[in-house]
Amino acid sequence: MLRRRGKMSTRHKNMERTADIVIIGGGVIGLSIAYHLALKNAGRIVLFEKGQLGEGSTSRCVGGIRAQFSTEINIRFSLESMKTFDRFKDEFGIDPEFRRIGYLFLATTKEELEIFKANAALQRRFSIPVELLDREEILRRWSYLRTDDVWGGAFCSWDGYAGPSEVLSGFASGARRQKVSIHEGEEVIGILVEKGRVQGVQTAKDRLFAPIVVNAAGPFASIVGKLAGVDVPVKPLRRQVFVTAPFHLADGTIPLTIDFHRGWYFRQEVDGLLLSGPLDKEPSFNTNTDYEAMMEAAENAMYRVPALEKAQIARGWAGLYEISPDNHAILGPHPAVEGLILANGFSGHGFQHSPAVGKVIAELIVHGKAETIDIAPLSIERFEKGELILEPMTAFKE
Repeated sequence: MLRRRGKMSTRHKNMERTADIVIIGGGVIGLSIAYHLALKNAGRIVLFEKGQLGEGSTSRCVGGIRAQFSTEINIRFSLESMKTFDRFKDEFGIDPEFRRIGYLFLATTKEELEIFKANAALQRRFSIPVELLDREEILRRWSYLRTDDVWGGAFCSWDGYAGPSEVLSGFASGARRQKVSIHEGEEVIGILVEKGRVQGVQTAKDRLFAPIVVNAAGPFASIVGKLAGVDVPVKPLRRQVFVTAPFHLADGTIPLTIDFHRGWYFRQEVDGLLLSGPLDKEPSFNTNTDYEAMMEAAENAMYRVPALEKAQIARGWAGLYEISPDNHAILGPHPAVEGLILANGFSGHGFQHSPAVGKVIAELIVHGKAETIDIAPLSIERFEKGELILEPMTAFKE
């Protein structure tokens, strides 16, 4: 299905600037793909990042990693990626700071609790040790939580978070060791297409001919798609987060706790607490924080954790989710342009699924098929066919 060496004109063959695969985007997804391609001896791999590696969504994400999803395909990506996070230090020589503190989802309606129960049944098929907890057990374990409106919860000790900077550095150093050519500060401004087939890319500095181009541009995926004349249905949505000054809440481990109904979460962050702010309703590339968002984060925090009334917010930042129409990734070839591969639309799950994404995209390109996980359900064609995938277990609401 996919060929690493396309048929090019004589003029193209004579150019010195050629590659087998070009990757657009130097975040954790693009670098994971580059690394896994290099492990498979996929030829000359060139990655372009318009700024610095990871300066987009990767550097601004909070590093959450979880197995508690509602769909089989997201669970498979989580479990496969966790294998890499567990052995990351041995493979890359860098500690990813993977902390299995657990995720606690709180249901405040009967309907939400039913969703949790259905999810738990699916998750247990994969031997995931998810626990369904009643209100009394939640209060017994985490007495700092307000639980009078809680119907129950779901907790999994496998879940946690890792360091985005550390994971990015691991993939980048691994890719460089495997001779991937990484170009920072070089923006791709055009994708060369001839007779429905990728021919290469045009950067602000030069032209590079290649039969395969991977769109790993994060929140800019739609813009990159247009360079090839195709639509990639990904929109950037700002999510703000805030961190308190040092604050002691409890002696034991504090899980990443999600108030499912409010779309709010918090967790420990060094000696303070990280509090999620709102998710914008309208797409933009705005990465500023604002006072209204800080107040909303504080109000949600004081409602669910009354002791936080005494905490002070010390800083905050904003990042961009790359949202697809069904909050699932878009993976695989674009049907309109041969050689254009998509790795987009992760909807807040890109960091945690990046190891598995790199692996399956490398398999797709080199072997013609993703072997570790069947990615056919994540094809961009599902939107035209009306085969969207429902994933309610997200930390935000539309």
